[in-house]
Amino acid sequence: MTRTVAQAREVPIEAASSGSVSAGIRWRHGRRVMWVASRPTTRRGALSERDGHRIGRAAELASRLGIPLVLELSTSGAKITDGVAALHGWGIAASALARCSGRIPILAGLVGPAVSGPALLLGIADWVVVAPDAFAFLSGPQAVREVTGLEVSNQELGGSQVLLTRSGTAFEAAQDRRGVEEAIWDVLEYLPSSTDELPPSSEPLDPEDVDLEALVPDSATAAYDVRTLIRGVVDAGSFHELRAAWANQLVTGLARIGGHPVGVVANQPMIMAGTLDISAAQKGARFVRFCDSFNLPIVTVVDTPGFLPGKDVEWRGMIRHGAELAFAYAACQTPRISIIARKAYGGAYIVMDSKGMGNDVTFAWPTAEIAVMGAQGAVEILYRRLSPAERDARKLSYEEVYLTPWIAAERGYVDEVIEPRETRARLEAALALLLTKQERLRPAKHANSPL
Repeated sequence: MTRTVAQAREVPIEAASSGSVSAGIRWRHGRRVMWVASRPTTRRGALSERDGHRIGRAAELASRLGIPLVLELSTSGAKITDGVAALHGWGIAASALARCSGRIPILAGLVGPAVSGPALLLGIADWVVVAPDAFAFLSGPQAVREVTGLEVSNQELGGSQVLLTRSGTAFEAAQDRRGVEEAIWDVLEYLPSSTDELPPSSEPLDPEDVDLEALVPDSATAAYDVRTLIRGVVDAGSFHELRAAWANQLVTGLARIGGHPVGVVANQPMIMAGTLDISAAQKGARFVRFCDSFNLPIVTVVDTPGFLPGKDVEWRGMIRHGAELAFAYAACQTPRISIIARKAYGGAYIVMDSKGMGNDVTFAWPTAEIAVMGAQGAVEILYRRLSPAERDARKLSYEEVYLTPWIAAERGYVDEVIEPRETRARLEAALALLLTKQERLRPAKHANSPL
């Protein structure tokens, strides 16, 4: 019996061509994706000029069809015997992926090495999953030894744990090649096939049974796990955290509320008190832009005392990188809802999707502290000439007057102060109103963002 195209699991593209790269359209549960794989079976996966052209053609076809592009990588780099032609082919592939960016989801699975130029494909991808024995780097151990004199192994330089925890290149890990494929299909369940579609909805589920009323500690310096808060407001079992091991003072992930996929950005008080540093700003900015590209509403949970102070972070460009997060939120056109659970101070309050950044709805819990700075710093500046005892009295007064959500609510910077137990219902109602929000296109070729 002849199978029809609709029944086929995969339709190959250029099946008769030689090289390290194969490409084809795969079906699963009615979902089509363009699946491009570089295999180590030929020349250890070295990419020839023809391979580069094949990746480029597959990417262009995926963009025209409006279907996600998946890259399964295991490559030793450019094919040396092809010379500069192999580099030209890699450039064609990278250029095609860049044109797809923001148009269709680009998901990458690293199942082996990704060495030299082709490793940059991982940086272009929207999401990356790695197998345990995978590694990626631009300059290998030999180059490191020649330049620095240091001896490092492939895994020490760019192994899966390095990609997950140090560089942030990888978003999550899988147990093996099969796990990489399953992880890719799992993430696709939250995403539309292209920017012209809405994310796929599913049956709504109640959230997990979490006592949100008792979650935030009475002490301003005590920590709690913001992931518990998230699980208490999203559909049960739907929270899929991304980049959990990198810049983990900021939590990012995909979830569903009432069956609708959303992106979640949240400060994590358990790590560095939820302060924002360079890595956290980059992590948040890239995720916000990702959600904006694929029509995912964003729910932001705020509990941060500010940006991380220090000479090192300032010298490395905290201003520039902090602006990345501010720019990403300000340019974001998808529905945006903010929940201020506790601390929201200064510049960090602004960049965590405040009303001034143009968000649609801002809720605050009664525990919210919205101010220029905390009580201790404010009192030391305002009343520095007073005695310590007098400053302590002023501190208490400052906390009662300024470290509340009520002034912000009176001025319209907070739409409503709600009880924690009401959060899920308010989120659902707000999303129902905002899902029809229309985008306003900018009259410009593109913005000159600080990314």
